[in-house]
Amino acid sequence: MKTTLLFTLAMLAGAASAAPLTVTILHTDDLHGHFEPTKIGQNQYGGYTRQATLVRQYGAQDPNPLVLSGGDTFQGTLLYNVYKGLADVLFMNLMGYDAMAVGNHEFDDGPGALAAFAQRARFPMLAANLDLSAEPRLRDLIKPYAVLNVAGQQVGVIGAITPDLPLISSPGENVKMLDLKASLQGSVQALQAQGVNKIILLSHLGYTLEKDVAASVPGIDVIVGGHSHTLLGTFDNKDFPASEGPYPTVVNNPDGNRTLIVAAWEWGKVLGRIQVTFDDAGAVNTWAGNPIPVTMDIAEDDTARRMLQTLTVPIANLRRQVVGQAATPLNGAREIVRQRESTMANVLADAALAAGQRAGAVIGLVNGGGVRASIDAGPITFEEAITVQPFGNTLTILDLTGAELKAALEHGVATWSENKGQFLHVSKGLQYTFDVTRPAGQRVTSVTFNGQPLDDSRTYTVAVNTFTANGGDGFDVLKNAKGRRLDTGTLDIDLLVNYLQAQGTISAANEGRITVVGAK
Repeated sequence: MKTTLLFTLAMLAGAASAAPLTVTILHTDDLHGHFEPTKIGQNQYGGYTRQATLVRQYGAQDPNPLVLSGGDTFQGTLLYNVYKGLADVLFMNLMGYDAMAVGNHEFDDGPGALAAFAQRARFPMLAANLDLSAEPRLRDLIKPYAVLNVAGQQVGVIGAITPDLPLISSPGENVKMLDLKASLQGSVQALQAQGVNKIILLSHLGYTLEKDVAASVPGIDVIVGGHSHTLLGTFDNKDFPASEGPYPTVVNNPDGNRTLIVAAWEWGKVLGRIQVTFDDAGAVNTWAGNPIPVTMDIAEDDTARRMLQTLTVPIANLRRQVVGQAATPLNGAREIVRQRESTMANVLADAALAAGQRAGAVIGLVNGGGVRASIDAGPITFEEAITVQPFGNTLTILDLTGAELKAALEHGVATWSENKGQFLHVSKGLQYTFDVTRPAGQRVTSVTFNGQPLDDSRTYTVAVNTFTANGGDGFDVLKNAKGRRLDTGTLDIDLLVNYLQAQGTISAANEGRITVVGAK
């Protein structure tokens, strides 16, 4: 009995004497294959070659650096379409990433493409709320959590992916979702049972849900966010949009401690950098940091630059090919296409209609989440077109009743305030009005087609991407429609390029296709 007591006291004394630990978290999220800089206004930001320079710089000078990703490395550029993530993982290995959350876009090309990426990753890939037991390609590659050794102490890192995964990507029938908060709590408890008291969540949940998790799941010290493309922090930069919150956002955790939420916007335009000091009990004590803009005055990392040069050789001619002209800018900004009429989305809806007319289509639809970029006025290159339409979706023709079509429009605006990708854009000839002050399911107040009210009993032939037609973004009304269904096999990039080439010059303006009532 005395021996047991002495052993217990020794263990408690050891735990109590654990030294405070300072960790520097360098983080990215939602890179979406943006190997090269992105133009904002008259300036450019981002690119793997300059990110690599910053990661090396801060990794060498800062205490105990961890390089972490909030997910969505896949999808968004011509380089992704060619290499399917296998080029991205080369750069992530070069930069020494320590862990990555699996994002929804990592599933866009199915479990096979994600497995090929994960097999080459020199860092753990994490998602606690996935059941992969029935998916042999992934079950040994993606784990709920990992334990990292930092200066002789253990730091737990958990992953989480958006619960919307089955609606917005292509995980396949073998990948199942688990309850989010129960999964996170289970991983926290498993880590704590191993004596790990410093826990970081790599989250591909989005800022709103991340704040909820921070306030309701005990034991999480830091959340490295992703999915919502959220810019946090303070910037004196006219090219950047308004910040959505402080960096870090501090939330009181149920365990009585504080949870810090950080995020790094999108496309590698900034590198997140925060130093966190944990006390001897593993609680967050102090912190300091702000995302670092990845500007063009940062020198390119020489190894990364040579890698990129090699990877871009096979596609140089393809990317420069001019496929059309834009007389006016085509606005595909995320904050527009998920809530309002957009010139870029109008072009895509009209392109879907043009591609489906041979099969009888009279209406084209495109979901806001399927519009991935804007196009500047002037020549439109193939690379620009594929940045707008990167998914490799095909076009489906559906025969819908007017009632089904109206129900689809209702679903599109049901989550209007949440900026979700289900918001529907429509081709020329269709117009609808909705009132955001009314309850979801009762918001669409008017729908007309060629100037006449939509007839609930009439059949309309609609062209829409296969993702949406198959129930993506929660469109069960389209998935379960009883009318004719035809997958044309036409790729989204091909229908856009064909439309641009046929039109020659695009001059798009908002035409009142969508009217929003009650918006502030």
